[in-house]
Amino acid sequence: MAQNGAINCAKYGISGAGTHFPDPVARGRLAVAHLGGNNAPGHRRAQSGGVMTILVIGAGLSGAVIARQLACAGQAVTVCEARPHVAGNCHTTRDPETGVMVHVYGPHIFHTDDAEVWDYVNRFMTFQPYRNRVKTTARGQVFSLPINLHTINQFYGRTMRPDEARAFIEDQADTSITDPQTFEEQALRFVGRDLYEAFFRGYTRKQWGMEPADLPASILKRLPVRFNYDDNYFAHRFQGMPEQGYTAMVEAMLDHPAITVHLSTPVTPDAVGDYSHCFYAGPLDGWFDHRLGRLGYRTLDFERFRHDGDYQGCAVMNYGEEDVPWTRITEHKHFSPWEEHAGSVLYREYSRACGPDDIPYYTIRQVREKALLRDYVALAEAETGVTFMGRLGTYRYLDMDVTIREALDTGQLFLRDGTAPPFVHAPL
Repeated sequence: MAQNGAINCAKYGISGAGTHFPDPVARGRLAVAHLGGNNAPGHRRAQSGGVMTILVIGAGLSGAVIARQLACAGQAVTVCEARPHVAGNCHTTRDPETGVMVHVYGPHIFHTDDAEVWDYVNRFMTFQPYRNRVKTTARGQVFSLPINLHTINQFYGRTMRPDEARAFIEDQADTSITDPQTFEEQALRFVGRDLYEAFFRGYTRKQWGMEPADLPASILKRLPVRFNYDDNYFAHRFQGMPEQGYTAMVEAMLDHPAITVHLSTPVTPDAVGDYSHCFYAGPLDGWFDHRLGRLGYRTLDFERFRHDGDYQGCAVMNYGEEDVPWTRITEHKHFSPWEEHAGSVLYREYSRACGPDDIPYYTIRQVREKALLRDYVALAEAETGVTFMGRLGTYRYLDMDVTIREALDTGQLFLRDGTAPPFVHAPL
């Protein structure tokens, strides 16, 4: 449960809990306003006494964090969200049949080295310890990812010590590649062809819909190779899951008397003129009605099914072989290991190109997209009274902790200067 506004505001250097405004109609702990009349977006003019009226478009992490920060500083904040729920793609909900907490748009695992961000999210929701231990099925066996000493020994049928494994993998590597530029070159240089073909080539083709030789090396650089038996996918100091799910955490962030939330409410740029400033966390090209073309994304399809008992014994099982059409199966009760459930909810996950009516997940950022992005950035930088933020607003891959950090930094800059540029964090 969230602590009161004064505690949360004071933590981040803002004096007092800010000006309080009448609560809109309450729905649970989150205040959700009814639309219509002077409550509708576009009819909230600046209030007296120096209070600014702020419009936040998007009730995911970016929007919720900056809305809370500005509300604590005494500003009147309206949050509009096109979907019927808050929390964006990290939305969670209980499955009514099994009681399992389901990550509706696929799993989200919180990990960070940023102590302030970790402290921030824990003020709105208790986080339980969680370690992401991914498995992958390949060549009739189950292996641990990321590649570690157990993976290497199992794959090659050896019992090597760390120094032996390091030398062995170096022998497998293509040392003629001195400056890897592509995903494939990065893999061949650092793990060799056998491990690349078993664990990465097929999975990458399915996930990205293109050849690994056409993808940048930076994608694979995020994945470590360990010469010990550490099978924790992440190496950050702070790792966990919100005890009651991400949606409850975001609702707690938005639970402030100076914040009004409108769900199922898409907003167009021509509706924001009556606000002191707008923070936009939607797709950058969407702000301009895609008039230059659409920025490329990958989207996901989920085949949801239930199982009595434990289906796969782990939260995430990858399938790297191309004859299996899905990229992975996620078993959601394992994302909350402190809970016990007899039944289980699972997703088979499929990746494909994102269409106009699909939910965008992963930015592609190939040559075409980067050129188009430059054109959209030029348009955005000519805008006034709006700041583009978050993974969609800046067309970048962002982990949740970085999203929160950037939102906090953007809010601090706005409170200091009374305004903010179109981009506080550059997309290019």
